Amino acid sequence: MKRIYFPEPFRIKSVEPLAILTREEREQKIAEAGYNVFSLRSRDVYIDLLTDSGTGAMSSSQWAGVMMGDESYAGADCYYAVQKSAGRIFGFPYLQIVHQGRAAEKVLLPILLEGKKYAIANMHFDTTRAHVELAGARAIDCVVPEALDTLSPYDFKGNMDVARLERYIADMGASNIGVVIMTVTNNSAGGQPVSVENIHATRDLCHRHGIKFMIDAARYAENAYFIKQREPAYRNATIPEIVRAMFEGADCFTMSAKKDAIVNMGGLIGCRDKAVFELVKQRTISFEGFVTYGGMSGRDIEALARGLEEGVDENYLRYRIGQMEYLAARLEEAGIPFQRPVGGHAVFVDAKKMLPHIPYYEFPAQALAIELYREAGIRACDIGSYMLGNDPDTGKQLEAEFEFTRLAIPRRVYTQSHLDVIADALINISERASEIRGYRIVEEPPILRHFTARLAPLG
Repeated sequence: MKRIYFPEPFRIKSVEPLAILTREEREQKIAEAGYNVFSLRSRDVYIDLLTDSGTGAMSSSQWAGVMMGDESYAGADCYYAVQKSAGRIFGFPYLQIVHQGRAAEKVLLPILLEGKKYAIANMHFDTTRAHVELAGARAIDCVVPEALDTLSPYDFKGNMDVARLERYIADMGASNIGVVIMTVTNNSAGGQPVSVENIHATRDLCHRHGIKFMIDAARYAENAYFIKQREPAYRNATIPEIVRAMFEGADCFTMSAKKDAIVNMGGLIGCRDKAVFELVKQRTISFEGFVTYGGMSGRDIEALARGLEEGVDENYLRYRIGQMEYLAARLEEAGIPFQRPVGGHAVFVDAKKMLPHIPYYEFPAQALAIELYREAGIRACDIGSYMLGNDPDTGKQLEAEFEFTRLAIPRRVYTQSHLDVIADALINISERASEIRGYRIVEEPPILRHFTARLAPLG
């Protein structure tokens, strides 16, 4: 096999030892966890691909910043460092620190959805959908149809279906739609990028109808790198220039800084409307803390200011996306189905194709995630019907567009050898795929059930 080599633009200065449990020990641990990978203890996991959120390795500069963090309750220097970095990158006049992405959603979405019935997105991720529902509205997905064909090599599978969005606006009434959300990259569609052209077309349609246009910016830098590679108009642009083009004219954004800002904790809200921002500040004070620390320690804020700059470095992004491409190439050679082309932060294995005998209501993506842990101590995550949950009106199990088992790669953490272990484990599982059985839920909360539900194997 031709090896794809993307050299790390860093040296390793500190290491963390990992334990490797036996197969029998892993069988016991996953059963004790109720077959929910979120309930596993981290000490019992060898390679942790549950999420790329807050799991990256910070740089020496960021760790130096930790020692320089200003822990003042109000007016800390690190707050102004974030304002400077984020203001330069995103071009928004009003920026608010919060402790993570779902805190940003909790603060902003009720403001935008007050008295409204719907939020429409290219695809809502789990916490975004939950906060839409908690605000009393319904979350509608509107991704392009090309995203549904996992074998298609379409460049921008994360795009909004603008024609369908226009029909939704006509049918639902613009006054009933509180916000249109563009998630970049589109996590639920397989970490797929969105083009600048599509962002601007969606923005312009929203503004013609007086609807707020918001960007979910968790993986904005990875999205910008894909644009540079795939959108001809931006081939010669720098990553910061592309980011500014992406955010141009958006009314607001939320961001989990735990992804592309490469920090363990942090989030941002950006606004252009001062009146909206005043409401954001008041809700931040109630839920997160005073506006200049927003639920964060000063040391974490200083690391965020530095991580924002590191996350848009093109050499880093080339290595970052290169890791996904390497793992995807190994899976492709073995005939293992995944969302193509590979996304920015994860490889999304198509469990529906890999385990066609397991119906959606027996959760094939969760079954594959459990099998990965059994096989090699690898913790992955369901992005499918198990995560989607039940219809909020009828209580019946919803069928997801995709049944993905997401292999989310933490930033600057694992080596090529770790990626080979992941590929080899999936190849081993594929050879006995017909023997794998589905699961049923025995306990579940009403919202965001996949975090705490308990399951039992079928058959």
